[in-house]
Amino acid sequence: DITYIKTHEGWLYLAVVVDLFSRRVIGWSMKSRITKELVWDALLMAIWRRSPSQKVLVHSNQGSQYTSHDWNKFLKQHGL
Repeated sequence: DITYIKTHEGWLYLAVVVDLFSRRVIGWSMKSRITKELVWDALLMAIWRRSPSQKVLVHSNQGSQYTSHDWNKFLKQHGL
């Protein structure tokens, strides 16, 4: 999920990965632009923190960052 945060210097964008079982934030990333790296960094943090040993289901809101060819390639490269 991506949250828009208004600051005195402009907008910041926060991508968050939530574990749906525990409902805890397990990964996040914040940048001044919405890019594929914004969501990739959040998911990489979640992978690093959890080190999943089994296949993981990644659920998204189907925004453009989550439906691109690059995103699908990224998921396959990380076994997701």
